[in-house]
Amino acid sequence: MGLANTPGDRGVQTVNMEIILESRGLTKVYRADGVATPALRGVDLAVARAEFVSVMGPSGCGKSTLLYLMGLLDTPTDGTVILAGTDTRNLSDAGRTRLRRTHIGYVFQRFNLLGTLSAEANVALPLKLRGMAVGGVPGEMLSAVGLADKRRRRPNQLSVGEQQRVAIARALATRPAVLLADEPTGNLDSEASERVMDLVSRLHGETGQTIVLISHNEHVAARADRLVRMRDGRLITE
Repeated sequence: MGLANTPGDRGVQTVNMEIILESRGLTKVYRADGVATPALRGVDLAVARAEFVSVMGPSGCGKSTLLYLMGLLDTPTDGTVILAGTDTRNLSDAGRTRLRRTHIGYVFQRFNLLGTLSAEANVALPLKLRGMAVGGVPGEMLSAVGLADKRRRRPNQLSVGEQQRVAIARALATRPAVLLADEPTGNLDSEASERVMDLVSRLHGETGQTIVLISHNEHVAARADRLVRMRDGRLITE
């Protein structure tokens, strides 16, 4: 399946590009008290290795649901996600967890840092969970995001922008194939938001990191190679 272009596209080509993450007919319906609420309606989206894609749309349009499904944090009602060549449709929960930990890094809007741990220990956590050598990786990652001098500080001793940079360092610590970011600047002021997006863009440019970023902010979304828009659980063209 080729990459579906939108008017926000910047000329991404489909020829000879390796697709690292793909959704096919992705559908999600939530049910409560006998009422069915569709969140996604048959979404097809392919992301090439080393591509930076923004998914933009208003609150409630399904973009965060799409990110969680493509990141294997939830299971679809119908359709499938293909990650690094593996169709996840029939994987067990344990299989999905292994695949997710191997290939995906996450940056959440609310950071999800552990308040009792230092910045360095927070970055080390995913390495320990995967049984990987920690070594100097946390220090290296914190240096990459400009926080080497604050590695001993706990989250409550950091600004919100610094906390988000720690979250990015943590997400990158295991060298994931794909970085998924859910409204990474949603809790930041404009200055901190700009710094975080400068960092994300620099990391993408320097390392070729594959990034899928969710945002409702036009300025933030425009930093990507390709902009995909959503409305009412569907990808749209305008």
